[in-house]
Amino acid sequence: MTADDVEMVLRLVTGVIAGALIGYERSYHGRPAGFRTHALVCTASSLLMLVTVYEAHWVRVTAELVRLDPTRMAQGIMTGIGFLGAGVIMKDGPSVRGLTTAASIWITAAIGILAGIGFYFPLVVSVLLTIGILSMLRWIEARMPTQTYYHFEVRFARASNMTESTLRTLIESHRFTIANFSYHLDSEGRMRRHSMVLRTIDRSSASRLSEKLEATESVHEFRIAPTGD
Repeated sequence: MTADDVEMVLRLVTGVIAGALIGYERSYHGRPAGFRTHALVCTASSLLMLVTVYEAHWVRVTAELVRLDPTRMAQGIMTGIGFLGAGVIMKDGPSVRGLTTAASIWITAAIGILAGIGFYFPLVVSVLLTIGILSMLRWIEARMPTQTYYHFEVRFARASNMTESTLRTLIESHRFTIANFSYHLDSEGRMRRHSMVLRTIDRSSASRLSEKLEATESVHEFRIAPTGD
């Protein structure tokens, strides 16, 4: 093996390791695109960059006649990776999930490009920053006073004493604000259903509201679901 061959292998292996480290964090949290997906994305980006970085190995003409622009390959990689990123974004009812995983795939492709061109120092820094953002910032985000949104549906008998005013008062007493309040009456006219979006800065509000609704006899069915990230 020549020195160039050893360097190519080193860059590809670096891409595998970098992608695998980021992918493990995603797999640990049960995301659809995890360990193997990120490792393959990073390795593929490294491999494609080697095509332009080592053009002399496969372009057998005078350098003055053919000049390749390595940045065009990088642009193509980042454009194409958008299709894979879009594939992990899923809509679950009114909630959208997978945006963080799509972003991690995107930056993994960029890290693969760094591996392909041999920029090891920024690669290491990028991997550490990415893992820190995905793991440590998750811990910080969970403790930040941020607004949380929930989709709320409730069903009760039409003849019950649970009026709209009573329901609104019950919800607001648990530190929620209400938006998009909707009305539904079943075909037989016996059950009423309301759906709405709830907002709060107190993450325990949902569990307290759930316990209250469970203890309310007039409530036949309810659902409280976070909107997701």
